Amino acid sequence: MTALQDVSEMVEAVMPMEDDEGTKQMTPFLVDRLFMAAPHIKAPGVSSWRLPVENPDDDLPQLSNDKDRKQSSLQDIVELNQTSFTVRIQPPGAESFELQVSGQMLVAELHQVLMDHEITCHRTCFSLQLGGTTLDSLAELRSIQGIQDRALIKVVEDSYSVRDVRLHLRHVRDLLRSLDPADAYNGVNGCSLSYLSLYTGGDNDGEIVAKRRAFEKVSVDCSPPEYILPGYKELPLHPLQPIKDDWKPLQCLRVLTTSSWNPPPGNRKMHGDLMYINVLTMEDKELNITSSTRGFYLNQSTAFNFNPKPAIPKIFCHSLVELLSQVSPAFKKNFNVLQRRRVQQHPYERIAAPFQVLTWIAPHGDHTLDCVRAEETHTSRMGQDEHTAGQSRDWNEELQGCRELPRNSLQERLHRERSIFKMNSCFVAAAAQGAVAVIDGNVMPLNPGELPHLHMFMWNNLFFSQGFDVSEHYRPQGGNTAAHAAAVCDLRGAEAYTSVDTEGLHTLGTAVVDYRGIRVIAQTIVPGILEKNHEQIVYGSNDNGKTVFTHPRFLELLDKTSKPLRIQHHQVLDHNDRPVELCSGISTVGIFGNDGRPYILDLLRTFPPDLNFQFSEREEISGEVPKECQSLGYPRLHCHGLARLRPELTEAFLQHRYKLFVKIVSQELSQPKKQAKVTRRSEDPTCELKDEDEGDEAACTDDIESQRRNAILKACKAVGSLSDSCFDIRFNPDVYSPGVRFPSECIEELQSHRQLLWDAAAFLLSNQIPAVLKDCLDQTVMPMDGATLTSVLHQRGVNVRYLGAVLKELDRMEEKGRLSHIKRISICEVIIRSAKHIFRSFLQDVEPAAFSAAVSHFLNCLLSSSYSFSDSCSDELLPHRRSRRRRSHGSRVGLMVGGVWAKLTSAELWRRIRAEAQDYYHYTIISECIDEVIEKHNLQKISLLREIAIKTGIQVQLRDYALESRHKPVFGEEDVVNMFPVVKHLKPTSSDATLLVQEAQLAVQQGLLRDGLDLISQALTLFSSVCGVLHEDVCMCLRLLGRLSYVLGENADALSYQEKAVMNSERIKGIDHPQTIQDYTHLALYCFGGGCHSTSLQLLYRARYLTLLVSGDNHPQVALLDSMLGLILYALMEFELSLKFLQNALILTSKYHDAKSLKCAHSHHLLATVYESKGEFRLALQHEKEAYSIYKSQAGEDNNNMKGSSEYLKSLTQQAVGLQKAINHIYSDTPSACIPAPKFSTPSLPSVLQQLNLTCGIILIRLSAKELADLRTELKGKEKVQIEELENLLLNQKGLKTTGKGWQY
Repeated sequence: MTALQDVSEMVEAVMPMEDDEGTKQMTPFLVDRLFMAAPHIKAPGVSSWRLPVENPDDDLPQLSNDKDRKQSSLQDIVELNQTSFTVRIQPPGAESFELQVSGQMLVAELHQVLMDHEITCHRTCFSLQLGGTTLDSLAELRSIQGIQDRALIKVVEDSYSVRDVRLHLRHVRDLLRSLDPADAYNGVNGCSLSYLSLYTGGDNDGEIVAKRRAFEKVSVDCSPPEYILPGYKELPLHPLQPIKDDWKPLQCLRVLTTSSWNPPPGNRKMHGDLMYINVLTMEDKELNITSSTRGFYLNQSTAFNFNPKPAIPKIFCHSLVELLSQVSPAFKKNFNVLQRRRVQQHPYERIAAPFQVLTWIAPHGDHTLDCVRAEETHTSRMGQDEHTAGQSRDWNEELQGCRELPRNSLQERLHRERSIFKMNSCFVAAAAQGAVAVIDGNVMPLNPGELPHLHMFMWNNLFFSQGFDVSEHYRPQGGNTAAHAAAVCDLRGAEAYTSVDTEGLHTLGTAVVDYRGIRVIAQTIVPGILEKNHEQIVYGSNDNGKTVFTHPRFLELLDKTSKPLRIQHHQVLDHNDRPVELCSGISTVGIFGNDGRPYILDLLRTFPPDLNFQFSEREEISGEVPKECQSLGYPRLHCHGLARLRPELTEAFLQHRYKLFVKIVSQELSQPKKQAKVTRRSEDPTCELKDEDEGDEAACTDDIESQRRNAILKACKAVGSLSDSCFDIRFNPDVYSPGVRFPSECIEELQSHRQLLWDAAAFLLSNQIPAVLKDCLDQTVMPMDGATLTSVLHQRGVNVRYLGAVLKELDRMEEKGRLSHIKRISICEVIIRSAKHIFRSFLQDVEPAAFSAAVSHFLNCLLSSSYSFSDSCSDELLPHRRSRRRRSHGSRVGLMVGGVWAKLTSAELWRRIRAEAQDYYHYTIISECIDEVIEKHNLQKISLLREIAIKTGIQVQLRDYALESRHKPVFGEEDVVNMFPVVKHLKPTSSDATLLVQEAQLAVQQGLLRDGLDLISQALTLFSSVCGVLHEDVCMCLRLLGRLSYVLGENADALSYQEKAVMNSERIKGIDHPQTIQDYTHLALYCFGGGCHSTSLQLLYRARYLTLLVSGDNHPQVALLDSMLGLILYALMEFELSLKFLQNALILTSKYHDAKSLKCAHSHHLLATVYESKGEFRLALQHEKEAYSIYKSQAGEDNNNMKGSSEYLKSLTQQAVGLQKAINHIYSDTPSACIPAPKFSTPSLPSVLQQLNLTCGIILIRLSAKELADLRTELKGKEKVQIEELENLLLNQKGLKTTGKGWQY
């Protein structure tokens, strides 16, 4: 029985196979949307599509250069992969061991690897020697003289310094807490949660299938938890963070802390004492330890008596772990067990993430003594860390130095991009840490005499400002609201200029941090900018156009960025009424630092303005508004004047205009020859004879060339091109900027600039918003929560402020019932984002001692059904509230009415949410309370709690909340565990690897699967080299490699890749992120294909639980999971459970794919199969008849699905008749011949796997080599004709023509 083919989600590709006889065959398959998604877009203008009409003469050599660069890059990558070799490591006092290393690995990186290795993990202060020579820590291994395979590298103990001792203590502390999830709960040290090993048995790196099957024999229970069954209403939260049944925390020491006798007195320093340490062992033995330059030993000091002499017997060790192992048997035993468990973890579970991932829910943990944590807290307030040893880092010099590194060869680019990535991740961590210190009041402001919201700060050589309107700079744009939005606009501009990567042009390191209701902007410092005599602005304006400057150096640099960023050169009037040329938005400021580098700042107007949202009404634009905008009620008033179009929108608009440009040119160029021939015949009757007999067309050349120019000129005017001779569209970002004046001679040009912006705004409404909904309807995208919905909108260039327009467009659609999940998620997003805006101002009125009570009170007002919150305010805070009223004059800006947060009620909060939804998103919420909205749209309160917590940085306690309770408040003070900073930052990556992934996607779509696999493997190598293994691009490559390996029949590789992808998603996205759910689903499929049926089932149970938590039980993803669960349970002979999930899948599939769709037919067929195995032939016939009816109406009589369904119906009928005869014979008393017992079909694992593949969108069709060759020839012929036709059209304007042999002039 063949099954469903969903061509809308897939593209055809071809893979080779060999049949049992060794004859080579090929199998086309349909590659799902995994291979249609490009790597995340780095910048506007740097897109994968090209505009050959812009300058064909320049494009031809550029194509050649790209090809040469690609070939050299591939050779370099091959060399990188071939430089791996084995070395032998000889630690002191232990046997040597072998280690696999890479030639490009630095000696310092090898040092870190050894600090994580089981044998040498307790050592930190050592050097590496080869042949008696100490290795340079910054040297690459392959550059070391004498290095070769199986070379012996010795670990040599070095002398300690105070800094080394502190690093050693930190490392020992990390080892002792390596299995403790407390750091992941607290969001520190790059730790985050991962639970995959609980379901896969903890295999490292994709163990062989046979070993995993042995693990499955131990756990064969297929029964699902009750809370994930269809129809179960109360979803518990504890399974979100599961714990192994046999897991017990291993405690090696009771206390490890620095001694109060520190620092050592002068006479002891002369003996080499560096630090004193106190330890309380598990035997309750107090130890006083001296750390000296040579190592660690016990001294004779006590809590009240200082005696630094060595204790008797004298035990001296270079490592603290070695010393403790000798004096404490319990420490030795537990530490060894701890290290064995640590090493058994997958490396992806141990490696620190480059950017901190925070969990929105966590259990209350015990607070333990931790000297390292205490010291880090102290040094962080001073703007220091353990690596700088009291020195402040020059962040700007480090960042600009990384950007100035050479970039000619692949090795140079990798080194440069790796340096930029590491520098950026360190900067982001420092920015988040500094922003928390600023808001917590631990940093002295640079201007303490001014109001609190005007304060600026310096910490760790970073500059911090708050998202408030300083000196009324943003008053014409909306005041504090505009200042708040300007920070993100500036960050997007910095990202755009950084990704264009123009040599010689410098931007600042920038991060935006939202913490406790305050937005903080962290930036690196331009050298000398804080000095009074420093040269100030030389380009742009920082006073809304009152004074404007320009500079030839900045014009030269910005001219290089104007084309990829689609910024139009334009002139404005300066303060002397003289025209000034600009190549950017007027607010972009150019400054020369004391280091001589040109810096650009204030990049908030990098992208074109969105004219659909304006801060104030403009009478002069009434005649400019397109009908598409007017019909939908645009333009509308917005709370600030910094609404900008997204770069994805401008690129989509340019592609749309480019297609229109080509269409006009082709229409015009299809007429000239005929018209010219007719003209010549009328003017010269002999012309026809010349054409026919001599074939001479030279006489018509001038006319054709003239008409060609006219055609291009007409197309350029029609699409709004900047040039009259080629396609070149750019936007003027200053057209509607307040305070900007333009020369009078530019009036006509400005009108065309305005019209282009209005066309883009209309294009967003008329094309992109419907395109988003069409994508969702076709299920090429499947948003599950607010974050994924936002990503889907952004991919089409639609800003989140258009959510109201999206909802209204959805309501106008005929098939809006199939998009009920999109409506539900969109309404939830409107409510939560409106609540977040209110929460921001709400927190600014709360003193630090009342944060827990205030946050729990807000959550109660938002989500609780109770109307009495009298207990939400702690009695111990009453005196603080009275004192706050006396000190209210010093509170921050944006205070609530009355200034008392406790006065907020559910009714008042809901009224504000409705008002904010109307004002900001232009969406009217009719319901009078949130409970009414939840009931009307089938929302989930637990999903709302997750959304508000993630967006605001709240961490709540892990427990089950009675969200429907009407008798008492849901949340108490103890339920608010923490508040985290929410950080937005730049995301650098590898440019070469991104190009390789794009090449791989094209190869896969053309059927070259093995080539695609190789290209993605090479991209994975580059991404890992630049970004480390825990990164979203690495995760993407692993996901694609897993899918390709699975399709190629390499199940072990597919499992290995996909396991890494799941752990990667958990670590960098979150354990309940929709991408993590998708990866769990793919891994379950590969596990079943590899014979790990029970593991596959447990993975799907986990995926279903997470889906219910994130999206609820009414979502297309639930239909997919239920179909897979039903099939696997059917394969395991669990028919009753299988029916529960398959019946629910049919209900959801009928809702989201239409009851007469092919997917519904497939669901009916699956149910018929299960009913047949149970012997319930009547129900089986009923469902198969439905499937047959759908196949017949949708696919026709000749379709294989319809034929297969017809045959299956006959088989079911025969079995039903046979069963009925057997029953009649049993109940009859008449003797007759023996009737054979009916046979019930049993599940066939290959057929179940085929159905799983079809359910997940993988269709395999076996073809012979001849059939494949014919198919490829046909496809190549069509492709060649299409390409030649397009090239001829595009290149005619330059007098070029393509033939089968090449280019002709």
